[in-house]
Amino acid sequence: MLNVYYNPDGVGDVLFVSVNGDEIKERDYTQTGDVVRIYDRQDSRTFGFNIFNATKHFDLEGNGVIDVTEELVQSINTLLKENDLDETLEFDSRPLFIVGHVESKEKHPDADKLSICHVNIGDETLQIVCGAPNVDKGQKVVVARVGAVMPGGLLIKEAELRGVPSSGMICSAKELNLPNAPTEKGILVLEDTYQVGSEFN
Repeated sequence: MLNVYYNPDGVGDVLFVSVNGDEIKERDYTQTGDVVRIYDRQDSRTFGFNIFNATKHFDLEGNGVIDVTEELVQSINTLLKENDLDETLEFDSRPLFIVGHVESKEKHPDADKLSICHVNIGDETLQIVCGAPNVDKGQKVVVARVGAVMPGGLLIKEAELRGVPSSGMICSAKELNLPNAPTEKGILVLEDTYQVGSEFN
């Protein structure tokens, strides 16, 4: 999942591009021109790029997380090619916070308070391990996809909870920083009028 950050006040004119949410076992980097490629030395997987003199290459607005547009991805790919980097970033137009439908729920085999849910988000079904006591089959819920950054700053990554893979998070109103969020633990259950696969704002 592609994430782009820009913080000129804090770190200067550098665009940070994250392309892999996994942990880096052995970090290394190479620099060509203004582009630094960050990768794992063990398997050569690319985890991101730091692009110096960013405003020379891109029209940037904002401070912090930058909206990833098709135009921005194309511009980054052009810069990578110009610097002889044989990588192409993919643009994913799907929203990071998306309405899903819980198609199934089963008890985690190794954790009493966890459930394994299969959640349809329109064009795919995600397996998500959820600890909310009120999650259940048939609900419409808000899913933070891998690559989403929560209002509190948490980056959603591929995870494994007690040995079971989990791709994304089913969100509570409090985690989404919604006004008047209930204090008791539990996910936000949406009304049935919400469309599966649509963006949740």
